[in-house]
Amino acid sequence: MRSGLEVLLDDVSRLSGQRVGLCCNPTAVDRKLRHAVDLLPAAGVPIRRLFGPEHGVAATAQDMIGVDGEDGDQAVVSLYGDSADSLKPPPETLADLDVLVFDIHDVGSRYYTYQATLGFIMEVAAETDTRVVVLDRPNPIDGVTLEGNVVQPGFESFVSAYPLATRHGMSMGEMGRYFQRVVGMDVDLEVVKCEGWSRERYFDEVALPWVFPSPNMPMVETAIIYPGMCLIEGTNLSEGRGTTRPFHLVGAPWLDPARFASLCQKGAQDAGLKGVGFRPASFLPQFQKHAGQVCGGVEIHLQNRHELEALLLGWVVIEAARRADPERFAWRTETYEFVDEPIAIDLLCGSTEGRAAIDMKMPLRELHDDWNTQRAEWEEVRASLLIY
Repeated sequence: MRSGLEVLLDDVSRLSGQRVGLCCNPTAVDRKLRHAVDLLPAAGVPIRRLFGPEHGVAATAQDMIGVDGEDGDQAVVSLYGDSADSLKPPPETLADLDVLVFDIHDVGSRYYTYQATLGFIMEVAAETDTRVVVLDRPNPIDGVTLEGNVVQPGFESFVSAYPLATRHGMSMGEMGRYFQRVVGMDVDLEVVKCEGWSRERYFDEVALPWVFPSPNMPMVETAIIYPGMCLIEGTNLSEGRGTTRPFHLVGAPWLDPARFASLCQKGAQDAGLKGVGFRPASFLPQFQKHAGQVCGGVEIHLQNRHELEALLLGWVVIEAARRADPERFAWRTETYEFVDEPIAIDLLCGSTEGRAAIDMKMPLRELHDDWNTQRAEWEEVRASLLIY
């Protein structure tokens, strides 16, 4: 198994004599943990400018925190600031480049903003006639399994920028082909394919090192439950930010751990959710919601990733929290990813359907099955874009 970065380093002639920019974060490493920022210049490809996604080039910033443009002596353009306009590179930062190299590991869920950053870069690159080279890496939660609905018009945001399924089943290189061929971005795109990846394999089944791509994505297991557990961001529950188990821990100061865990287990049984268990837990989040307050909640234990329907897991946990205390459970209503309306849960879901199902006490298996048609339509769109 070799990443696109390693394949590129076999022959960098395609970049020779070019004015090169690099969009990256700590995941842009080879198997010896050497970073592209060092490897490319050593191979004779100087980097004129760095571009940093959400969390920054060093991935030190928490989510929804603007990142400045500093990285030692290297010029850096931040692609996450204090406004929606900051999410796209200013055209002048691409206009004096011949090529923008993109090497960032995605985690396979549309909420994870790195694929949106690639799309935004390609939008601007089409205007500036800048070539985009994506150094591909495997989808860490496999490139076969698809889940969820497709973003509906009017629900676009940084966590749902394009009409993708929730668990999209694509690599970042394949995502670039989607932006070019389906969305219609007229950009000169090259994908440097990784070698030796079979789509059904998870990241811990390939011979590449896992480098956490953002502060609250520490493990492959976190990425596996993320298609559902990221929905917690759309509620007033803590998703365990600033703990050692983000997205595995969820709760609030008013929840009783034992009752909450029992309701989660009952909800899972009712929905036919398998492959996961719930342990009553207390935890102390250090960031965002309920920071510094002891929360009662549950710890999600992944038992069989091949059985788990991760998106359904998120809705089961949310429904259980509402049942546990309907007076204090609430949907998050403050500005989320620079958008005031629709609210956060609808932006994450890509429609009002998930929230409506919870509010109307709709059986969650019915909600899940209602999205089968959209999922099948996405699978058809995706079929012609696959590389592996």
